[in-house]
Amino acid sequence: MSKLAEAFPLYWPEGWPRAKSRHHSPFRQGFGQAREFLFAEIRRMGGQRVVLSTNVPLRNDGLPRANMPNPSDPGAAAYFRYKTHDLVFACDRWRLCTDNVYAIAKTIEAMRGIERWGASEVLERAFTGFKALPEKGSQSWRSILGIPQEHLVNRQVIEDRFRELAKRLHTDIVGDSPENREKFQQLVEARAAARLEVA
Repeated sequence: MSKLAEAFPLYWPEGWPRAKSRHHSPFRQGFGQAREFLFAEIRRMGGQRVVLSTNVPLRNDGLPRANMPNPSDPGAAAYFRYKTHDLVFACDRWRLCTDNVYAIAKTIEAMRGIERWGASEVLERAFTGFKALPEKGSQSWRSILGIPQEHLVNRQVIEDRFRELAKRLHTDIVGDSPENREKFQQLVEARAAARLEVA
């Protein structure tokens, strides 16, 4: 049986781009229904240690607090263990947090169909794109630039942060050692990766 838990506030997965705009969804269900559907789909797939991360404050019983408005960042991310992999599915395409949770559940439901229809090798290959953690020893561009996961980012934010850090890390200021050159190169590469993600 999966261990079910929620994480508040939202922890958006590293390396996942954020939606540039959000839309009304065709879904019609409450937060509790969406959450239970998601947990059920992950359990059916064999997932364990589920953590649903959103910006919706929850009561001790796991239900949303009464009269809470939809959060300004309605994204949702479901982290769980599948066989030997830590996976994450995230969505922020829809305007309501409930709808993003439901969309994740529908996506997992569709992927389970691949296994049911006998193409389990395809499912295994598909899941490699949903690994929750970056490669060991690597740092995300957000970590290098010092931009928290929950912050929405645009080109201006990236450039402002890069300039601020470049003033402190440039070899003309800190000295031209191999270690300092490497740190500055990491900063340049982080800016490039960030630009690609928010392009």
